[in-house]
Amino acid sequence: MSQQTMANGTPVAVLGAGSWGTALALLLAQGGSAVRLWDRTAGLVESIRAEGENRRYLPGTRLPASIAPTTDMEAAVAGAACVVVAVPSTAVGGVLAHFRPYLHDTCDIVLASKGLAPDSGMLPFEVAEAELGHANAIVALSGPNLAGEIARGVPAAAIAACPDPDAARRTALLFSRPTFRVYTGTDRTGVEIGGAVKNVLAIAGGVSDGLGFGDNAKAALLTRGLAEMTRFGVACGARQETFYGLAGVGDLMATAASRLSRNWRVGEGIAQGETLEAILARLGQVAEGVPTARAVVHLSKARGVDMPVCRAVAGLLFDGWAPMEAVTTLLSRAQRDE
Repeated sequence: MSQQTMANGTPVAVLGAGSWGTALALLLAQGGSAVRLWDRTAGLVESIRAEGENRRYLPGTRLPASIAPTTDMEAAVAGAACVVVAVPSTAVGGVLAHFRPYLHDTCDIVLASKGLAPDSGMLPFEVAEAELGHANAIVALSGPNLAGEIARGVPAAAIAACPDPDAARRTALLFSRPTFRVYTGTDRTGVEIGGAVKNVLAIAGGVSDGLGFGDNAKAALLTRGLAEMTRFGVACGARQETFYGLAGVGDLMATAASRLSRNWRVGEGIAQGETLEAILARLGQVAEGVPTARAVVHLSKARGVDMPVCRAVAGLLFDGWAPMEAVTTLLSRAQRDE
């Protein structure tokens, strides 16, 4: 399918009507696409249809009539040139397995989920390939993209990455808007690792802020976090330079500093003595860094990559570490060259 056709009214499906899926549906509709916004929760779909906005996940944002909410899987993807997967990373495999009978080989699959499968540690594109095979072009879309800001039209940028450059360009054209610039690349592995690990580091950033530490502490923490993200990515076959771009340091800067970030709020809550269960209940949405922290620590051990910041986050979340214990552990490590 030509790039021009993709940009002019071809049906597009967005799977997942959370805040990010809804923001992406809005971007697509603004570009003239006929968007089917699918979600498994009938009450949410009915509410969006009746009220013209997603009051649960993206309140205050009016949605155009060209966005059609639906719970019908077959109708959602029928004739779609592109299927955007915007569900939590833990749900990517299950959702694609359900949709597989209705997908045709010529549609692009755009993955907007950021995380690792908690049991296998697989990246979203690896999960998608396991479910769908290799007939469809699978593109990773990532970057410093907080859903609320995207919905308000605040300027932002992202990267569409795929080993097939034509598929990456189709995705970039489909999503690009006057206030949303999409770059292209081929390092899909690096882009997805950046999107996953930055969520864990954002929890660390929230802990630092929640403890009342200053800019020096946070700058040091995130700089060293970026270093371990890069080491891990290279060990997994990614390119080092990817982590100095939008999907690495760019996404990290946004997610680890913003109160709009669910992962940041998890860290802040942990620092202030809340239990993880209470924090997640209060958020009412998935914080991808929580399951990803455990998966990253497991994979880094298997690959022999030292990731002390991510390990400290996992200790806080799952092993009962106190916040100051994590700080002391990081600061008392043996001296080494940077």
